[in-house]
Amino acid sequence: MPEETAPTATSTASGRPSSVGAPGCGCAALVVFVLVVVVLLVSGSWGSTNFPRVAPKDMAARAFQRSQDAYDVMGFKRTVKPGVEKIGVSTENTFDSGFCYDGGMLGLEDKTVDGAYRLSHTWALDHVPASQAASGLRHLRRHLKDSGWKVTSFREGGRGQDWDLFVQRDDGAERMSFTWFPDREYLTAGATVRCAYDPAWKAGDSGPAGDHETPPVLRPTQRD
Repeated sequence: MPEETAPTATSTASGRPSSVGAPGCGCAALVVFVLVVVVLLVSGSWGSTNFPRVAPKDMAARAFQRSQDAYDVMGFKRTVKPGVEKIGVSTENTFDSGFCYDGGMLGLEDKTVDGAYRLSHTWALDHVPASQAASGLRHLRRHLKDSGWKVTSFREGGRGQDWDLFVQRDDGAERMSFTWFPDREYLTAGATVRCAYDPAWKAGDSGPAGDHETPPVLRPTQRD
């Protein structure tokens, strides 16, 4: 009686061999995965230029108010006039305007958007002692977190080390930063608001809008 050999393929009820794995399934899954990635990239970059139309003076006022609120929460009682005499040394109260960028369909480009701008307000104080900086930043961290800001970084410096607080919201469209330098007893802070289109922008205009705004005096305000 001859020996039996093992079959090389299983058979179905119809007598046709069945395949262990369908090669086409893997390719189809890969195609679907690539399409999903592309859709996510496009949807993530779409709307990156969908900025509101807001006059620079209004966005400047919004950025300044962010700084004013933080100034009050930290408990400062001094008055800071507009301008800066020496960056990193003297008091500061200034606006700055920058370009906004378009990442393109896949978020891989890096080009400026005509008529769009992003305003920032920077303020700084000299002669800020360690006790005031520490208590102020701790209080501010709690306040901002309770107000809906995401704390992305908070570092309590040890002896002789800097203190840092960074927050953002709306997926980073709005940001604030605070750093205290113990060697100089110097605190610098900034508030950046979302990008916007300047309604008065015209083709041929150079530079970002809002780079000529002047902030009001930064001073303590009465809080309820």
